[in-house]
Amino acid sequence: MVKPGMDRDAVLWSASGHARGSRPVLVMLHGWSYDETHLYRLLVPELPRELVVASVRARIPEAGGYAWFPSRGNPIGDPQPEVANAAAHDVLQWIAGIAAPSVGLLGFSQGGAMVHQLMRLAPDRFAYGVSLAGFVVRDEQSGDAALAESRPPVYWGRGESDWVIPNAAVQRTERWLETHAAADIRVYRGLGHDVAGREIGDLTEFVTKQIGQG
Repeated sequence: MVKPGMDRDAVLWSASGHARGSRPVLVMLHGWSYDETHLYRLLVPELPRELVVASVRARIPEAGGYAWFPSRGNPIGDPQPEVANAAAHDVLQWIAGIAAPSVGLLGFSQGGAMVHQLMRLAPDRFAYGVSLAGFVVRDEQSGDAALAESRPPVYWGRGESDWVIPNAAVQRTERWLETHAAADIRVYRGLGHDVAGREIGDLTEFVTKQIGQG
């Protein structure tokens, strides 16, 4: 079955078109069963004002919200590569229309997996990535070699008590980041499958540094 494309009209921007100017852009990708408002409401008040945020709605309605990878046939932490690639290519087509001095990515859970997959499919397009409780898809991409050479900055934050993402996916992600990114890896005691507490300050510091506002 052909999956629907992302809803371009549902993108939640932190600045109107005329106010975006030549400011850096951060694309946000929510997790399973959420929508474009989740990360936006949580993080935009904390991020530097210089940044323009574009929060995207995933393309598949599921569980009262939206999903990048439907749960059926796509185990948690191990979606089918063709499903992940289709979702990522859909977002890349939209991102191609963004004119900005730099574009970064931030995602939670499935959205975090999308961050890695987008960087693998377009290794020269993104300035940095932020993966919150995310994982790397079990896949091989032509862009992997370029990332292994360029080592873009990637923040990977996860909770020590996150029992949602399987250990196999965590280990896969650790191995991949070791060889494909300049990774800032943080594991937070007492945090489950969530974005909260000290992690928000740490990711804000990371993003601020990447856009040269630190």
